[in-house]
Amino acid sequence: MMGPRTPTEPDATMSPLRRSSRSHGDRSDSTETLQKNNSSNSGVILDISALKLEVDSEVPPLPPRYRFRDLLLGDQSFQNDDRYQEEYSMDSTNAQVQVEFYVNENTFKERLKLFFIKNQRSSLRIRLFNFSLKLLTCALYVLRVSLDDPEQVTGVCVNCQNRTSTTAESTESTEINWELIFWVNRRVPVWAIQVIVALISFLEAMLLTYLSYKGNIWEQMFQISFILEMINTVPFIITIFWPPLRNIFIPVFLNCWLAKCALENMINDLHRAIQRTHSAMFNQVLILICTLLCLVFTGACGIQHLERASNQNLTLFNSLYFCIVTFSTVGYGDVTPHIWPSQLLVVILICVALVVLPLQFEELAYLWMERQKSGGNYSRHRAQTEKHAVLCVSSLKIDLLMDFLNEFYAHPRLQDYYVVILCPTEMDIQVRRVLQIPLWSQRVIYLQGSALKDTDLMRAKMDDAEACFILSSRNEVDRTAADHQTILRAWAVKDFAPNCPLYVQILKPENKFHVKFADHVVCEEEFKFAMLALNCVCPATSTLVTLLVHTSRGQEGQLSPEQWQRTYGRCSGNEVYHIRLCDSKFFGEYDGKSFTYASFHAHKKYGVCLIGVKREDNKSILLNPGPRHIMAAPDTCYYINITKEENSAFIFKQEEKDNKGLPVAGLYDAPSRLPVHSIIASMGTVAMDLQNPTDPPEDSSKLTLPTENGSGSRRPSIAPVLEIADSSSILPCDLLSDQSEDETNQSDEESSSVSDFVKGYPPNSPYIGSSPTLCHLLPQKASFCCLRLDKGCRHNSFEDAKAYGFKNKLIIVSAEMAGNGLYNFIVPLRAYYRPRKELNPIVLLLDYPPDNHFLEAICCFPMVYFMAGTIDNLDNLLQCGIIYADNLVVVDKESTMSAEEDYMADAKTIVNVQTMFRLFPSLSIITELTHPSNMRFMQFRAKDCYSLALSKLEKIERDKGSNLAFMFRLPFAAGRVFSISMLDTLLYQSFVKDYMIPIARLLLGLDTTPGSGYLCAMKVTEEDLWIRTYGRLFQKLCSSSAEIPIGIYRTESHMFPSSESQVSINVEDTGGDDQRDNRRESWKEKTRTHRMSTTSESEHPLLRKKSLQWARRLSRKNTKPPSRTERFSQQRLNLYRRSERQELSELVKNRMKHLGLPTVGYDEMNDHQNTLSYVLINPPPDTMLELNDIVYIIRSDPLAGPNVPEDPAQGQSSGGGRMRQDFGTETRDETHL
Repeated sequence: MMGPRTPTEPDATMSPLRRSSRSHGDRSDSTETLQKNNSSNSGVILDISALKLEVDSEVPPLPPRYRFRDLLLGDQSFQNDDRYQEEYSMDSTNAQVQVEFYVNENTFKERLKLFFIKNQRSSLRIRLFNFSLKLLTCALYVLRVSLDDPEQVTGVCVNCQNRTSTTAESTESTEINWELIFWVNRRVPVWAIQVIVALISFLEAMLLTYLSYKGNIWEQMFQISFILEMINTVPFIITIFWPPLRNIFIPVFLNCWLAKCALENMINDLHRAIQRTHSAMFNQVLILICTLLCLVFTGACGIQHLERASNQNLTLFNSLYFCIVTFSTVGYGDVTPHIWPSQLLVVILICVALVVLPLQFEELAYLWMERQKSGGNYSRHRAQTEKHAVLCVSSLKIDLLMDFLNEFYAHPRLQDYYVVILCPTEMDIQVRRVLQIPLWSQRVIYLQGSALKDTDLMRAKMDDAEACFILSSRNEVDRTAADHQTILRAWAVKDFAPNCPLYVQILKPENKFHVKFADHVVCEEEFKFAMLALNCVCPATSTLVTLLVHTSRGQEGQLSPEQWQRTYGRCSGNEVYHIRLCDSKFFGEYDGKSFTYASFHAHKKYGVCLIGVKREDNKSILLNPGPRHIMAAPDTCYYINITKEENSAFIFKQEEKDNKGLPVAGLYDAPSRLPVHSIIASMGTVAMDLQNPTDPPEDSSKLTLPTENGSGSRRPSIAPVLEIADSSSILPCDLLSDQSEDETNQSDEESSSVSDFVKGYPPNSPYIGSSPTLCHLLPQKASFCCLRLDKGCRHNSFEDAKAYGFKNKLIIVSAEMAGNGLYNFIVPLRAYYRPRKELNPIVLLLDYPPDNHFLEAICCFPMVYFMAGTIDNLDNLLQCGIIYADNLVVVDKESTMSAEEDYMADAKTIVNVQTMFRLFPSLSIITELTHPSNMRFMQFRAKDCYSLALSKLEKIERDKGSNLAFMFRLPFAAGRVFSISMLDTLLYQSFVKDYMIPIARLLLGLDTTPGSGYLCAMKVTEEDLWIRTYGRLFQKLCSSSAEIPIGIYRTESHMFPSSESQVSINVEDTGGDDQRDNRRESWKEKTRTHRMSTTSESEHPLLRKKSLQWARRLSRKNTKPPSRTERFSQQRLNLYRRSERQELSELVKNRMKHLGLPTVGYDEMNDHQNTLSYVLINPPPDTMLELNDIVYIIRSDPLAGPNVPEDPAQGQSSGGGRMRQDFGTETRDETHL
């Protein structure tokens, strides 16, 4: 009976594998224990003490590559190794078992199969040798025919002369000489060579048949290749043992078909060996050519041989000529076969050709169609000699393709580039039609394939590409899945071509960090929500950025009779460019000067707007770093202009200065003129007559601020811009006086609510990769229940927007769900540089309630609420406070981005917005659309002649090849509509301008770089019209607050006639035009007239003279005065419209009463539809300012340096205090002058 096992007793049942797995250090210690147990235990224990494996020993070298010696002998290197014999020797006491693997592959047959078939390189060499043998046999046959003499044909017996016959005896006979068919005159050297070749071919054929044997011998024997091989080799072998048969005819020319098969196999082995494949089209063309050659060669040799038996002997060349003429269906008839065997051969060849060739052509046509679908390959030679960029998309639409091609080829240095499109789907019919245009067919190559396959990336020559653009499919229902596909494509391209620059477009911000390795990344939702947010505080920011990132020459609308369209189109050609200061004519003279000084004087002298700079030792771009930044020669300057400086010519016109006491900085030349477009010259004279601060003019009242209460006078208000910053000449910024001034100017109730805000960084970010931005925050996070607008909680009982008593207008955002991108809508509106008293409450109207993760991210921001509802529900709109809102942002819904019919994805959004446009006419509605072409339906007016004229203008601009044909649509020009596809050009431009994405992010507030400014707006009031021109405004901003203006948002009163009869009636009223002409007589009269027009703006909208002329042109068909019936119809129509407006008003009031909401706010809403607005980017300095102009300015970062004077009272005494007092809550982020 076995007792309990002691701890020191080894386990007898332990497996040898476990015992052998002990460490090498334990083996020596356990040797004695194992030996003792061997004598005591009855079990079999393997003693491994004899094993002397050295772990640190040298690794044996790898065997050499597979050679023919290894084929015969096998791999004996391992067995012959002395160390192997020493270490693995067995004795009687220590049994060692060696296990061999893959023993079936060590047989002689398997080694032969490996050498002849499986191994690519050896098999390729054997097939090449076989192909050479077949060609040699065909060449020997031609040599034998050329040396053949039919008169010396010998019969069966070589030494028997009785069987000798000549053709001379039967020249007159029409019978067939069969002996000439079966017997030939073959010379001994030729016979010897043919016998040797036949022996080699026979042995090779038998060996391959043996190796490929799979159990059915008859299948192997009845293969056509095997039969042909036997016919051409066995007779020669027989002649070795039976000499009388040496002159027998053997159809050796049939080896051409074996050569064809060997060539096909050789190409396949070549593809396997070098791991590169030609297209199937190439293989099929090669097979077709080989088939034709074999048919012609077989026919020529066969006919020539058979015609030897006739009285008219044909040469091999004549037979070849006959075959070519016959197969080409020409049939001259000068050479024909004369005996029936040769005629029968021709019939057989024609039948074979009729069967074989159509099959080959059918396969070729099929491959050609498939190649047209897949696009073929981009050749390696072209990739090495030409430059190309690759566009990877999941589905290619015509709009996406044309936007990419127009923007990509808009740059002169990209004209020689090729575009290779890699798309997994079949080419669309519209895309195919466009790519057949000669303009694109020579530049664009479409390849159907996947970016996840290395073969397709090799077809596109991705490793030689200059750039790879990977675009997401924004029309997918699941946008997250679309991002995942984009990420995989980016990873695949980076793995295949690490040195290829990547330009990636991503949809969701939470997926951005997966493609952080890319050279340039554009996150769609980040830009979209940031741009929509800035549209609420800086009107038409979306239009401003869209025009900046589109390539244009500024020639749009220049033939229009409308003045605003010509100005708007010319200014739309401004783009952002860069140049080094030391290489610039624009900015080279400002080396050592302040940034503000360089920006103002460059704009004054050349009409260019310097907006940013980058130090040589710093990679960050700074927008308006302020007057403390001193320009240096290696700095890179970023400026806005019609074209870059390298394409500009400078024509200087020296002007005479009456006042010689002006400083040197006041002497300027005329503006530059572009050599190609002459656009800068068309801006007019940009040299301005600045007032000398030391010698004021006689009529100095035109440049002074109006006095208060009629007492006191002020100094000239526009000071010169200093070369070096002086703190005493810069007015304090409103932002820095926010904490002091807001608290002193507000009531106790307001100050108590506003003083609760603190500045800091948001503690919770909803996704990885968001840039930290200093914002206005709550001291403590709000509870999730307090974020619900329409439901009260234990903290407050408010259930609608009216109950909260907001001081500022609301901003309502309508979205389908609270995505992480919506976080970027809130951050710019709560940024630290927004004054506290101007923060607008934000209400998120969501179709689906947000999750706690999103609420955790927004609960730290002040006055941010959410509500579940939709925009097509009037009750939801009224509860969220739409009558107290100043802006309503309608975000495109993901569920409606895809539709069965293209361009119908925006149908629901457009109709809902049109309904709100009718119900709340004074509400500023900012809408995002999927397709930019649908913006023509926004604020749609039926029978509107003006809209019809704009539609015609859009078609004209599109026919001219403009990339911005939609720019004259009133909703886009006013910034009321936006499509994210317009920003696709931002990614395309980054290939040429790698600074565009950082500048756009800085403008939109997505990134905050220390020392970089931010985009804001200011409004020109009636008290600011004394500045007169945009150039003087530039000087005023630069000298007072170091702000850089970059454009104007202008709103003009306009009459939109609804019918032709109404146009003919209103044309007679031209009193407003006379006032406009008289305004040019003097500046005082202009100011007075502007005030008069402002007071009567709501009663009598201004009709611009050009607008009337254009409307008059449209109404030429009806030049007769309106009849009484037409006037009555127009009056009836006006009554109907008034009744419709009243009906809509009653509907809204009834719903408000039902919800318990007061109707006072709705009564105050007026119809402001008779206005048009547009953006002027970098207008000429002599552009006259108008009332209610909103100026886009880049304000310097107040946290970057002391850009304010040491004594704030000094700035307030010069008019700055009054400006800040007049800074009301109505203008949000607008600075009054």
